Parts: sequence; C-alpha cells; structure tokens
Amino acid sequence: MSTLSKRSTVYFEPGIHQALKLKAASSDLSLSELVDEAVRLLMSEDQEDLAAFSDRENEKEISYEALLNDLKKHGKI
Repeated sequence: MSTLSKRSTVYFEPGIHQALKLKAASSDLSLSELVDEAVRLLMSEDQEDLAAFSDRENEKEISYEALLNDLKKHGKI
C-alpha cells in the first residue's frame, strides 16, 4: 500500500462498498488505493475540461438557433 498522508471517512451505499471490496481483493489493492486512484482520475478529467474551456474562450459564440440553422443548411439535420 502506498503511503497516504491524510485520513478521511467516506460513506458508500452498501452495494457500492461491496463492489469496491471485491475489486480491491481481485486487483490486489486496498480500498483506499482504489478510491485515491478514482479521485485522481476525476480531478485529471476536470483539469482537461478546464484546459479545453481555456483553449476555446476566444471562439465566437453562436446561438442555439443559429447552430440549428447552420446544421440544416449543410444537410446535417
């Protein structure tokens, strides 16, 4: 098990907890390691989303109506 520096209590629905315990046992990881990995993945996805928003912040905005009209004009809908 990796050395984790903080401790926290997390509550799971019984079925989720059982699934995590089975996953931990079958993957030779602790439940804490699984949760830590899942949280890291979630935060990494958030970081990617924020970077994508930042990359597109200077793009011209288009209304939903204009988007639909453009899609129709180009035979997409």
